[in-house]
Amino acid sequence: MFLIAELISWVVNFLIFVIIIEVVLSWLIAFDVINVRNAQARKLIELVQKITTPIMAPFRQFIPPIGGIDITPIVAIFLLTLIEKFAWQIAYSASGNPL
Repeated sequence: MFLIAELISWVVNFLIFVIIIEVVLSWLIAFDVINVRNAQARKLIELVQKITTPIMAPFRQFIPPIGGIDITPIVAIFLLTLIEKFAWQIAYSASGNPL
């Protein structure tokens, strides 16, 4: 059971890292630090969006931007963290060890 919890933890941490990269990239694009006409930059942005879109799209349907700021990354990171903690809690309870 610990192996499954560890795998879930790795996936969740990877997804959180990619979500943070997407947020930073959006800021860099907004402040014109990254030029989206650059082919390499565009490919990086597309790759990151391919990873994060399945996670963020359901939240974006229900959570509108607040004052022009998209808070769905915060909600997604929070829920991913809950999933990770839930997986570890199940792993510990299945092994009989107290938390």
